[in-house]
Amino acid sequence: MNINLNDKPANITLDTEKTLGDVLTGIELWIAPTGNRIQRISIDGQTVETEKLEEYFNMDVKNIKKLDVFLSSWRELASEAFDYLEQICSAYTNAAFDERAQLAADWQQSAAARFLQSDIADMHELAAHTLSGEGFSPEELSILVQERLREITDPALEMDNCEILIKDIARRMEELPLDMQTGKDQRAAETIQLFSKTSEKLFRIFFIHKTEGLSLDAFVIDELPARAFIEEFNTAIDEISAAYENRDTVLVGDLSEYELAPRLLKFFSALKGFSDTISRGSR
Repeated sequence: MNINLNDKPANITLDTEKTLGDVLTGIELWIAPTGNRIQRISIDGQTVETEKLEEYFNMDVKNIKKLDVFLSSWRELASEAFDYLEQICSAYTNAAFDERAQLAADWQQSAAARFLQSDIADMHELAAHTLSGEGFSPEELSILVQERLREITDPALEMDNCEILIKDIARRMEELPLDMQTGKDQRAAETIQLFSKTSEKLFRIFFIHKTEGLSLDAFVIDELPARAFIEEFNTAIDEISAAYENRDTVLVGDLSEYELAPRLLKFFSALKGFSDTISRGSR
């Protein structure tokens, strides 16, 4: 059996693989570190529909002369999924009430929905709620989708656009204990919420780069391998969450001022530098 990846001969030698399922599993394991995914396949010149792929898993490799495997990167698949979701949001907004159920069904049965469910579960859940008439409105969901698209398509620009916000949140984290001590509970709660959202954003952009080969051990943040830095960052986040719930203003103050505010800035700085480097390299 001859195997091609994106129309180029693949240097793959079959050993113990007996079925098409065995071969595809091996290819998926091989390409996973690069962030690529199998998008579709063709057997002896005949394209196999994604929905029917499982029906071919037990096919004996001896009965296949040529296997064409077409790959897409994680970013490509995520971008396509969000593009389709944005189209659904627009159509849902403009549709008559009795047409919306069909749009929701089209979405749930789409490859875009399956991808989000497996890889970006929070957005799949938000979309499911919106299209069932609950949660965010389609317009509100579309704003969130557009933000995710910007992160995926141009992370360097997105980092530039949030720099002022990041610095402002770090300053507010330093002021958090004073806000709690002086009864500014609403401002304190808002600060925690903003910190959480911006941290999640940085982690999302970090993951995007990770899908394209960024190493947790080779990438350095504040003189630490990214893996160690992120573990310490997450530990501090768990600690401040518990301290905030217990109204332990002393511990909240120490963690927010000396642990999380500087870590947020250092994470942002390292990630922005990497995003800028990648962006320049792709031009």
